[in-house]
Amino acid sequence: MHFEQIKQHIVSTPAFAIDRPRILANTQPLAALRQASGCRVLYSIKALPLIDVLTWLKPVVDGFSVSSWFEARLASEVASGQASIHLTTPGLRDHEFADISQRCSHISFNSLPQFQRLHGRGHGFSPGLRINPKLSFADDARYDPCRLHSKLGIAIDTLTGRLPEGVEGLHFHTVFARSDFAPLQHTLAALTPLLARNPQLKWLNVGGGYLYHAIADQQALIDSIADIKRRHALEIYLEPGNAVVNDAACLLTSVIDRFVSDGQTVLVLDTSINHHPEVFEYQRKPPLLEENPQGRHEALLAGSTCLAGDLFGNYRFDTLPAVGDRLTFTNVGAYTLVKAHRFNGYDLPTLYSIDGDQITLLKQYGYRAYRVQWALDDNHSGGV
Repeated sequence: MHFEQIKQHIVSTPAFAIDRPRILANTQPLAALRQASGCRVLYSIKALPLIDVLTWLKPVVDGFSVSSWFEARLASEVASGQASIHLTTPGLRDHEFADISQRCSHISFNSLPQFQRLHGRGHGFSPGLRINPKLSFADDARYDPCRLHSKLGIAIDTLTGRLPEGVEGLHFHTVFARSDFAPLQHTLAALTPLLARNPQLKWLNVGGGYLYHAIADQQALIDSIADIKRRHALEIYLEPGNAVVNDAACLLTSVIDRFVSDGQTVLVLDTSINHHPEVFEYQRKPPLLEENPQGRHEALLAGSTCLAGDLFGNYRFDTLPAVGDRLTFTNVGAYTLVKAHRFNGYDLPTLYSIDGDQITLLKQYGYRAYRVQWALDDNHSGGV
């Protein structure tokens, strides 16, 4: 069942629908890459940490990459000790580290002070360092891990000698949503002297940010991985997130009002940019399944909150949608639901999974979930 077919099967909106076969199909290029190069693949759960998604992916990936204590806990519950879990974050808290070190197979420390303070407090994990290669590939500095005064990783030009005793691996992440491997090849070349000076290293995590299913020719990456493995005997890890889930979900919404403002037709939806925060954060216009760019009619799609800037953008249609009609935002799998919130007290979308012709209700929130979030009489906390 395709996204355009689900409108009649989902009772209420807004609804977030996740296509399980599409997610698994998105792992096929990664499986081919893994087989050809010998690399290992981790799903970066920050893109969409829904437990059902992690469960679907568990049999087809080598593990998960995480960025916090809660993500580590969630990944370890799903993995049940049967998969690698890699963590890197600038936000490691001292009181969390003992538990994190037991749940994670690999920890890449974000700074030398962080490494010096914490690496000796845990046990059972392989210690690494996150490296800032000082190579910027993103046009928008908000996406650039190697921006000036970056908080992410240790500047490569400060690591001129041998790495600290006990470091077994390196991690870097430099791009977002790239459809070519040129940045990765440039970065690996920049790391070559550091790798050569440290033959004790066992692994290299090259991060995420590449749209593997959108890159037809993987040979360049296969050759690069093979070369590193041959020269440095390193285990290579990739950690895609967006590439696995983004095109595998849609946000179904209904038109709840239509009027004209200063000559422009406005369609108010029962969703908002609070369910898709990057629309506002990065001024994106999300794809809409029903849009015809050559359509005769234009309308401004607006969210239902009191924020004046709660706007999805101008879209063109063959026929203007009426109150009660349903519209479908696509490519919402990554960094949407995980960032969604309840501003103005509007509920989060209901969650569904799609598997062929089967639509399954996964989760519905409701007023009780909203009240628990804000009430002070519900045991004061959600526990530890």
